[in-house]
Amino acid sequence: MLISDAVHIWREPDGDYHFEWQVTDPGTEVSVEPLAGAGEGGLQLHYVQQPTPAARLVGLPPARRHFFRLRDQHGTEVVATERRLGMDGAPNFRDFGGYRTTGGQRVKWGYLFRSGQLSSLSEQDVSLLASLALDLVFDFRRVEEQETDLSRLPLQPRPQVVSLPIVPGSNSRFFEQAGQQSQNPAAMFDFMLEINRDFAGPQAHTYSRMFQQILAAPDARFLVHCAAGKDRTGFAAAIVLLALGVPRDLVMRDYLLTARYYLPERELERLQRKYQLEHMVAEAILPMLEVHEDYLAMALRHIEENYSSLEEYLEQALGVGPAELAELRSRYLE
Repeated sequence: MLISDAVHIWREPDGDYHFEWQVTDPGTEVSVEPLAGAGEGGLQLHYVQQPTPAARLVGLPPARRHFFRLRDQHGTEVVATERRLGMDGAPNFRDFGGYRTTGGQRVKWGYLFRSGQLSSLSEQDVSLLASLALDLVFDFRRVEEQETDLSRLPLQPRPQVVSLPIVPGSNSRFFEQAGQQSQNPAAMFDFMLEINRDFAGPQAHTYSRMFQQILAAPDARFLVHCAAGKDRTGFAAAIVLLALGVPRDLVMRDYLLTARYYLPERELERLQRKYQLEHMVAEAILPMLEVHEDYLAMALRHIEENYSSLEEYLEQALGVGPAELAELRSRYLE
C-alpha cells in the first residue's frame, strides 16, 4: 500500500518532475497522474522500481506549479505538488506544506515556503515566484547581507518584505578564534550547536515578531529565508510546523531535506571569501555548511529543558497562545 507521508516530488530547473514514494508491500503498483493544467499532449512519464520506486515526468509547462495524484491498485491515493520548486537561482526553495498533523489534518500546500537568498533568481525564477502570490517575505539575513545581496522579487504582485536580522552572538567571537581552531572540525560543529540553541533562546524574540506579522495578515502566503535556507530558516519552518501540530519526526524530515538540495562543496569557496577563512581547512568549515539532525535537536532540547511543554514555549517565548494557535491552525490546516 502507498504510504501517504512518504511521497516526495521535486522539480529540476529544466522543468523535469521527479517522484519518489514508499509502499508497505513490494508488490504495490503506483501510478502518477498530473491534474488540471497539464497541457495538450507531449508528456513523457517514465517509471523505475530500483533501487526505490520512482518516476520522472517531462513536458509540463514550466511557469506554474502542478498538482499530481499518486494512486495504488488498492485505491489509496495522495494528491500533492512539488516540495522543491526547481528554481535555478535558489536550489533550496521549498514548499513546507503537505505534512500530516497529529490531529489527522494536513498543512495546506501553497502557503508556507522556505528558501536561501533570492539575489540570484533568473527571470523564469521570478515568474514562478510571482505565480505563488506571496504576501510576506521574512528575511533573516544580517542587514549587510540584505544590502549587499539584494533580493529579486516580482513587481506584481509585490510581497511585503519583513527584515528580521538574526546575528548569532557567538559569530564574531568564533571567527576571532578561528586561527587557533582552523584544523578542528569539532569546534565548528559545536559552534553550530550553540547557534541553534540560541535560535530557541536569545533569538526567540525575532521569531515572535515573525508570528505577529503572520497573524496580522489574514491567510497570508509567506516565505521564510536566510542566506542558505537551512539554519535560521530551518528553525523558523520547524517551529511553524510544530505549532501547527506536525509530529516531530516529520518536522525533522523536512529540516533534513536541505542536505538533498544544498550542496556544501559548492558553497565552500564563497564562505571562505565572505569570512576571510582561506587559512582554514575545508573539513573544519564544512559543519557550518551542512545540516545535521543534532543541530535542530539542540534547539528543541533547549525548549524541553526550559519549558514544561511546547505550548508553554510558544505562549511565553513567542507570544503564540491558545487563541493564536487556533487561528493559525484554522488558516493553514485542512
